[in-house]
Amino acid sequence: MIDPNLLRYELETTAKKLQRRQYQLDIENIKKKEASRKQLQKENDSLREQRNSWSKESGYAKIRGENIDFFRSKMNQINHNLDQVKLQLAMLRETIQNDLMSIPNIPDDSIPDGLHKNNNKEVLRWGKIKQYNFLLRDHTSLGKMMGYELNFSVASKIAGSRFVVMCGDLAKIHRALIQFMLDLHVEKHGYKEYYLPYLVNQTSLYGTGQLPKFEDELFHIINEKKNNRYTLIPTAEVPLINLIRNEIIEEKMLPLKMVAHTPCFRAEAGAYGKDTRGLIRMHQFDKVELVQIVQPQKSMEALEAITLHAEKVLQLLDLPYRKILLCAGELSFASCKTYDLEVWFPYEKRYYEVSSCSNVSDFQSRRIHARYRIKGNKKLYLLHTLNGSGLAVGRTLAAILENYQLPDGGIEIPKVLKPYMKNLKKLYYN
Repeated sequence: MIDPNLLRYELETTAKKLQRRQYQLDIENIKKKEASRKQLQKENDSLREQRNSWSKESGYAKIRGENIDFFRSKMNQINHNLDQVKLQLAMLRETIQNDLMSIPNIPDDSIPDGLHKNNNKEVLRWGKIKQYNFLLRDHTSLGKMMGYELNFSVASKIAGSRFVVMCGDLAKIHRALIQFMLDLHVEKHGYKEYYLPYLVNQTSLYGTGQLPKFEDELFHIINEKKNNRYTLIPTAEVPLINLIRNEIIEEKMLPLKMVAHTPCFRAEAGAYGKDTRGLIRMHQFDKVELVQIVQPQKSMEALEAITLHAEKVLQLLDLPYRKILLCAGELSFASCKTYDLEVWFPYEKRYYEVSSCSNVSDFQSRRIHARYRIKGNKKLYLLHTLNGSGLAVGRTLAAILENYQLPDGGIEIPKVLKPYMKNLKKLYYN
C-alpha cells in the first residue's frame, strides 16, 4: 500500500508517477472523498467539543441543585448526531482504505519508461550458448525418452492439465536442485532457512498484495462446516513476509535474510497456448524463494545483492542467461523495481524467465505494520521488503535437460549437482 499522505498532499505528482505503469488515478473522486473525510472529521470534532461543553454545564447545574433534564436532552441529541457522523466517517475511511489497497506501488525513477516487454532493458548476458551437431529435442520429449520419467498425461489423469508426475532419476535431480539451491543460499549467501505453511489466511494475502487484486488467480479452500477459508500459497514470499506482520524489529537485527523451498500454486498459469509447454507454466511448481528485510536506505543495494544470489545459481549450473530490468508497465503490482533472469532454452532458441527479483519498498510493510526501531530513538520506521526466486525449480530443470542433452537422448548432469546424485554422471535414455 502506498503512503496515503501522497494522495492528500502530492496527488497530481503521484498520479503522474503511476501513469508510467498505465494506472490511472481517479483524481476528482479522490479529492471528493478527501473533502468529505475532512468535513466529517470537522463535524466529529465539533460535536465532541459541544458534548464536553454541555457535560461541564450539566455538572455545574447539578452542583447548584438545578434540574438537569434539559442538559441530558441536549447531550442525548449530540450523542445521537455524533454516532451518525462516526458511522459515516468509519464507512468512508473503509472505502478510502479499500481504494488504497487497489493502487499499485509507485515505479522507481531508475527504471525505464514503457508498457511492454519490448521496453525492458537488457542489463547483461552470461554464459556461452552451446552449438549442437545433432537434432535437438525439447525437455518434454527428453522426459518421454527417459521412460516417461517426466509424465504430463498421467498427471492429467490424476489432477488435470498443467500438472506433472516425475519419477526415477528425474525426480531425484529435481530434489537435488532444491537441495543445491538451499545449501548455496544458506552456506554461501547467509540466508536462514524456513519451513512454512502451504496454506495461508486471507490477512496474509492482503498483507503481501495478492488480495484483493489477484483473487481469481489463487486456489482457495473453503470449509463451510468450520466457516473458515484458506488459500494455497502462490509463492513462499507470502508466509515469509508475514512472519514480520505487526512486529517491531530492532535495527541491530537487520538485515533479515530468509530462504524457503515450497510448492507454489497458481490458478491462472497463463493464457492457453501461451508459454504453457511442458514445465514452463504449471498450476503447481516448486520454488526456492529469497526474502530480505532491510532499512529503506539499503533496499536498492539489497536488490542488487538478492539478484546476484539468484544469478549465482545459474552460473554454477553453467546455464546461459540474461538479466532484464523491467520497464514501469511490466512491474508486478507490489514492486517498484524488478530484475528478471531469463535462462536459455536451445530447442526454441529463446529465453524463459526463471527468476524475478523485486524491491517492494515499504508497500508491504505498510500493509502488515512491520517496523523497526533505531537504538536511542523512540520513533518507529517502516521496513523495506524484497523478494526473489532463487530459483524456480521446474523451469531450471527444464533448462538443464535441454542444455545438457546428449546425442543418444541422455542428459549430462551438471558438475555441481553430481554430489547430490551420488556422483552419477548422466541420466540415461531408456
